[in-house]
Amino acid sequence: MDAATIEQTGMFYLGRRHDLDADQTLPAPVLYDAADLTTHAAIIGMTGSGKTGLGISLIEEAALDRVPVLAIDPKGDLANLLLTFPNLAPTDFEPWVNPAEAEQKGRSVDEHAAAVAEMWRSGLDAWDQQPDRIQRLRDAADVALYTPGSDAATPVALLRDFAAPPADAGADARREHVEALISGLLSLVGVEADPLQSPEHVFLAHVLESAWNDGRTPSLADLILALQTPPMSHIGVLEVDTFFPVRQRQSLAMRLNGLLASPSFAAWAQGEPLDVGSMLYADGGRPRVSVFSIAHLDDDARMFFVTRLLGDLIAWMRRQSGTSSLRALLYMDEVMGFLPPVSAPPSKTLFLTLLKQARAFGLGVVVSTQNPVDLDYKALSNCGTWLVGRLQTEQDKARLLDGLEGAAGGALDRDATDATLSRLGKRVFLLHNVHEPEPTVFHTRWAMSYLAGPLTRQQLRRLAPAPAGSHADPAPQAPAPPPTPSNGFVDTRPPAPAGLDELTLAPSPDADADHVVYVPMLLGQADVHYRRSRPPVDHTTTVHLLAPADAPDWSGAIERPAAHAAATPDGAHYALVPASLHDDADGLDHALERWIKRERTVTVLTSKTHRLTSQPGESEDTFRGRLTHAAREARDAEKAKVRERYASRMKRLEDRMARAEAAVERERGQAGQRKLETAIEVGSALLGAFLGGRSTSRTISSARQAARGAGRARKESGDVDRAQRRLDDLRQEYADLDAELTNELDALDLRAAEPEPLEPTEIKPSDVSVKSVHLAWVPHTRDGDALTPAL
Repeated sequence: MDAATIEQTGMFYLGRRHDLDADQTLPAPVLYDAADLTTHAAIIGMTGSGKTGLGISLIEEAALDRVPVLAIDPKGDLANLLLTFPNLAPTDFEPWVNPAEAEQKGRSVDEHAAAVAEMWRSGLDAWDQQPDRIQRLRDAADVALYTPGSDAATPVALLRDFAAPPADAGADARREHVEALISGLLSLVGVEADPLQSPEHVFLAHVLESAWNDGRTPSLADLILALQTPPMSHIGVLEVDTFFPVRQRQSLAMRLNGLLASPSFAAWAQGEPLDVGSMLYADGGRPRVSVFSIAHLDDDARMFFVTRLLGDLIAWMRRQSGTSSLRALLYMDEVMGFLPPVSAPPSKTLFLTLLKQARAFGLGVVVSTQNPVDLDYKALSNCGTWLVGRLQTEQDKARLLDGLEGAAGGALDRDATDATLSRLGKRVFLLHNVHEPEPTVFHTRWAMSYLAGPLTRQQLRRLAPAPAGSHADPAPQAPAPPPTPSNGFVDTRPPAPAGLDELTLAPSPDADADHVVYVPMLLGQADVHYRRSRPPVDHTTTVHLLAPADAPDWSGAIERPAAHAAATPDGAHYALVPASLHDDADGLDHALERWIKRERTVTVLTSKTHRLTSQPGESEDTFRGRLTHAAREARDAEKAKVRERYASRMKRLEDRMARAEAAVERERGQAGQRKLETAIEVGSALLGAFLGGRSTSRTISSARQAARGAGRARKESGDVDRAQRRLDDLRQEYADLDAELTNELDALDLRAAEPEPLEPTEIKPSDVSVKSVHLAWVPHTRDGDALTPAL
């Protein structure tokens, strides 16, 4: 293929056509018109379908075409966009390859890096992409990495203040900006609020509007003070105390004050301001790909950030002139929970606004998800492009087909599309574009970025640039000597190791506050994936592990339920941070990953009879309950087969018995008739002889005839007996066959009721994604020298 073919301006090289019948990728490239993204797109595919690689390739093509991108990354994969190596040298890959994977393959890290570099070179070459294309990608756009709520990369200042949108934004943008600000803030403190009816939302919106009208930029502290001393006397026609009573305002003020007082507040108040314009374009107007990594945040914090970003993006969008070309791209990976079909989180309204209105401003929106059932139907129908990979369930496929029909305006061959979706393989997608006459099946191209998988915080720190005066990590310094403890504890919280985020865990309600002290421990969160073909296991679980801080290799880690962060009370006492933790803080993520892979093996049970395998963490009792149900199903199916097998034989016997019963009745009728005729003949002969009205010869003849009739009567009686015996024999044969059937059915019942010996299999994690590692200040109850966790 001519390299110029894939480098056409305004055309995104996504891959090559794929022949499903031959299961073969064809030479013809698949080029996607960038302008078509203004009608938005949805990428849908189960885990392992190649969805992430396709999304990264799409962003690469946008960057090559100098289209700026805002990329929201809930999983940690999109930071791979910074891993572009034009030289494709092993030393480029070496810091990013997984040491555990190298160990599994029996290689050193250097050897594994060389193998990965060669694999990437070969993969790119097979897809007609030379190293100079990677260099052009790097030259075309700046890539920035942001970590809201953390200083792992560039933090985003979302709680420093609440600035008004530019004056030229217009009334709609101002209203939407207020709604996004307040909805996001309330979601951060766990308050679900309706912008039109919730007193919390309406009150704070009035406070913001009042401050902006006065030319002030309020801070979070200003909002808290306004809750205590409202700057207005009425909201609508109601007095403030009637509309939003003092007690409820005080409760909200305490929540917001807890946020302001928490150690995590600083991470939300520092860093670059949320300025969509500067995040789309670097100095000199150079387009930028801004990756917002939010994998480290909890659900409320993620909603807070996404809501703020979308609200600011809409305000920016409304200030732009109309265009039919692609001006910018918003990409969100794993949008589940932010655009749901039933509930209405703060992000949903903003997403729907973008999907309905962004086209006029040249802003394309691309959302990615594993399951179409996780997306609002109106959102799906507003996407003009669908990139569909392998799906997990028939329900997913049915939902997707419904959405495609809506997007296509009824011009969709549902049966043909259904058949196509059922045959898609790994990295093979169906491209349905309303701007094209028919769908296209294609194989995704090789990504230019090295797909290292989700990156840890330490890796994000390594990727983040270090501009002057920024948050970047300073030169390593020896930790300050700890204060001398009194009775082993100090009154001021000791400093944490550089780069290690902190949080304080809430004590249990029944803990004696006068005897609670805070001990530093390690709190790690990771997604652990277990996969195996035989026995078949595909299971992901999230673990929360708590380990002593003096064993940074995670020895002694135990699993705990998800912990709730809290503010440290005044006058708290703290144990010192072990010196060993200061020395090993940088390697905690990798140490945790290695420890989980080594120690978090699970044992699954396999039933050969039913070909079922227990899930990791499923108890034997629960699994046997599933087996009991499976045994019943199998038993019922076997019984149906047995009954079917016996049915024809029993039907034949029933037919024969019916005929035999008819024969018995017939023979009995004939025998009865013969007996009557014989009796008449005998009686007539005797009467003639008695009366003497006949000659002797005739009397003798009548007697002989009567005797012959009696003989025939005896024969008829014998025929009845023989017919009855045949009937009895058939009845016995039927009873024997029925007993045989019953015995087989009883045997099936006994077999189904027998406890089956199960085969245990130990399975190691196939993949571990460390989400976060914190220095956790864990409350303990002190009783003399003894410390007991008070969680």
